[in-house]
Amino acid sequence: MGAQKGKDLLLKIDSGAGFVTVAGLRSKRIAFNAEIVDITHAESADRWRELLAGAGVRRASVSGRGLFKDAASDALVRQAFFDGALMSAQLIVPDFGAIAGPFQIASLEFAGEHNGEVTFDLALESAGALTFAGL
Repeated sequence: MGAQKGKDLLLKIDSGAGFVTVAGLRSKRIAFNAEIVDITHAESADRWRELLAGAGVRRASVSGRGLFKDAASDALVRQAFFDGALMSAQLIVPDFGAIAGPFQIASLEFAGEHNGEVTFDLALESAGALTFAGL
């Protein structure tokens, strides 16, 4: 996989009538994490740590920063946050694939300077099993 343009990394959320790209996101990030389960004991070889495969909780975090440019995605994000709703989301990674599944908006922040535009920060946390589909 060679270098790609950051603007091609897309966050989409399900509007009920299909997936809508969250407009105006200038920066996006996805992080995958897995807890480890340490099963080291007194008889572990040379006291090296031992881990239990597949036992920890896995999760994905998605974050973005930008400005709302589209009334439909703006309303969809705000409503999902205030409802505390789980929503289906996709993150499209160019030349890699699409990660999709249920997410909940963990934080939604707005900011603005006197002589600038209003911006927002968005954080989503996975709320179930995710799927991956190659492009």
